[in-house]
Amino acid sequence: MIFLMCHYLGILAVPSIKARIAYSGLTSFIIVICFAKRLIAWLTALKYGQAVRDCGPHSHLKKTGTPTMGGLLMVVAIFIATVVWSPLNNLNIWLGLVVLISYGMIGFIDDYLKIKYKNSKGISAKLKMLLQSVIALVVGFSIYHHSLNHGLMPLYIPFTQNIWLPLGMGFIIWSWFVIVGSSNAVNLTDGLDGLAIMPITLIAAAMCLLAYVGWHGFIGLPTQVPITYHNSELTILCAAIAGAGLGFLWFNAYPAQIFMGDVGSLSLGGVLGCVALMIHQELVFAIMGGVFIIETLSVILQVGSYKLRKKRIFKMAPIHHHFELKGWPEPKVIVRFWIVSILLVLIGLSSLVI
Repeated sequence: MIFLMCHYLGILAVPSIKARIAYSGLTSFIIVICFAKRLIAWLTALKYGQAVRDCGPHSHLKKTGTPTMGGLLMVVAIFIATVVWSPLNNLNIWLGLVVLISYGMIGFIDDYLKIKYKNSKGISAKLKMLLQSVIALVVGFSIYHHSLNHGLMPLYIPFTQNIWLPLGMGFIIWSWFVIVGSSNAVNLTDGLDGLAIMPITLIAAAMCLLAYVGWHGFIGLPTQVPITYHNSELTILCAAIAGAGLGFLWFNAYPAQIFMGDVGSLSLGGVLGCVALMIHQELVFAIMGGVFIIETLSVILQVGSYKLRKKRIFKMAPIHHHFELKGWPEPKVIVRFWIVSILLVLIGLSSLVI
């Protein structure tokens, strides 16, 4: 924003998109690094600590009281970095920020209620789903209405030669599924120190690359990335997410000094889903976010199995707790899930190269 104002006033030129991508990531990273310790001290003084569920692994009881709601700092850092380094006349940037902030507010209220009443319940599941759904449907309609090809709204199939399915108005329902699904999937994954934030950072960096290729393309590198000229500025948003995530990992790595809370997991999961919709890479996003999907499926299967058969499939769900109860130390579970995430991101990217 600052550089754009200077450009409009004729004072100096706007930095290139490549420079602004780097500046955006560095800005959000520096904000998180500089203010995280102050936030930890402030939350500790207010006794805004994590409420650990009684039915969880006993090893997690020592985490009780660890400051939570650290995602609030990431949301602020991402917003500042994006607004500073992006033009303010780009609708898709604002749609991404709407999801980031609104889902962050839902998560903030949820975290606050958990802290206030010293339990792990927070907002009721029905109310949370209702609020998420309304926002996702509004955003999905806005993307559909302002798309250049809203009569088609293609869903591209990875590992194919430009095969796609026309969603039409069904894109709005699809948007609800992607945004709400990714938001809650990240929320379920955020159960161990640094487990969720590393995949978030990796996926944000990969989607920054996809948004750039879709806008600019690479000479001599044939890809299956759809051309999306109007999404170039989404690279700035993705870079800001990656930078903030990397900065937060510094303090969230095992043993965590702070947790992101629902304010972080709901907002970051939702905005990544929103970006995937705008660059038409929903299925590639699903591949890269395979860890989130596995975690979610483990909960669905566990609940379904117990209701139907009165038997559990896993020792505990989400599945990262299953491995803990099998005797894996927490750092081993985390790092191995990170390795899987790295491989899935690479597979997702490779699916777009002929």
